[in-house]
Amino acid sequence: MSHTAKIFLLGSGELGREFVISAKRLGAYVVACDSYDDAPAMQLADAREVFSMLDGEALRAAVERHDPDYIVPEIEAIRTSVLVELEEEGRTVVPSARAAQLTMNRDAIRDLAASELGLVTSKYRYAKNLEEVQAAAQHTGLPCVVKPVMSSSGKGQSTVRDDAGLEEAWAYACANMRGDRQRVIVEQFVDFDYEITLLTVRHKDGISFCPPIGHRQERGDYQESWQPTPMTDAAIAKAQEMARTVVDDLGGYGLFGVEFFVKGEDVIFSELSPRPHDTGMVTLVSQNLTEFDLHARAVLGLPVPPVLRARPAASAVILAERDSAALGYEGLAEAMGEGADIRIFAKPTSRPYRRMGVALATAGDTDEARRLARDAAHKVRITYGD
Repeated sequence: MSHTAKIFLLGSGELGREFVISAKRLGAYVVACDSYDDAPAMQLADAREVFSMLDGEALRAAVERHDPDYIVPEIEAIRTSVLVELEEEGRTVVPSARAAQLTMNRDAIRDLAASELGLVTSKYRYAKNLEEVQAAAQHTGLPCVVKPVMSSSGKGQSTVRDDAGLEEAWAYACANMRGDRQRVIVEQFVDFDYEITLLTVRHKDGISFCPPIGHRQERGDYQESWQPTPMTDAAIAKAQEMARTVVDDLGGYGLFGVEFFVKGEDVIFSELSPRPHDTGMVTLVSQNLTEFDLHARAVLGLPVPPVLRARPAASAVILAERDSAALGYEGLAEAMGEGADIRIFAKPTSRPYRRMGVALATAGDTDEARRLARDAAHKVRITYGD
């Protein structure tokens, strides 16, 4: 880096906010973009742009205006065909335009993993209407999981236990789709022991893995995560091998959040994000280099340690209960009383179940860290002034 690296960040939520901090520490200049003003990452960036990233013309115009060294997507909902064009014109898209394009749509990344790369996945089919959903459920068997091929943070996902539930699941998926493709994936419900995120860093010197992160979801959205999560050496080796295969195929440099289901020694590929992962917020206290630090280093071509370690730690989300544009936070001192740490995302508005902050804790083991983080999250009270 002979000059100040300029990063164009597409998406300015809480993950983008932490990435801005990491990138700024390395001397980068960051332009934060989102569809609404005063988004969390914008508050810390050097410049901001407010536009819909699904608007290809607006996206191209903003890139050309700022002329960045790196285009870094933080969300899925982007007009990825424009990223492909920009890359073909010589711009650097992180980790690659193809990665952004494939992972924006769950069907594309699943087909790559299962059909082209031969990774172990659950049985699945796609559907564009209720009749196809019903036929797909015959193929996968019940219970099954129905989710939009394109959404964010697990929205629109439901588990269906009998035929009668398929219609409601289809309607819920349709109501929570992003983009312009009315298509769902119907997949076999995997009776897993636990699920993990394997943070995988592809950098100039090779690939590094963080210790696996366990997590718990509700409504398809992460509620708590902990690291490290106990896994057998054989299961870790399988997960790392699959993650290596898929990130090498996607190419480019950056951090990938690769999700797996684990049952005994069996490891099943679930999905992948070519960017820092919400469950990886635990790395803010578990690792000396957070997932955001690692992403920034990989993007900027700086060294990433070959072996990454984690102390027992956990995260628990702080959720809003209703719509509001006048927010306050109480109970922070109480929440931090037992040694937990609190991060408030400073989102300008709330809605039911929106993530507004996270409680973080370290302890002698992950069970104790989870208890501390959960207790701390419960002590933070969001006040609504309208």
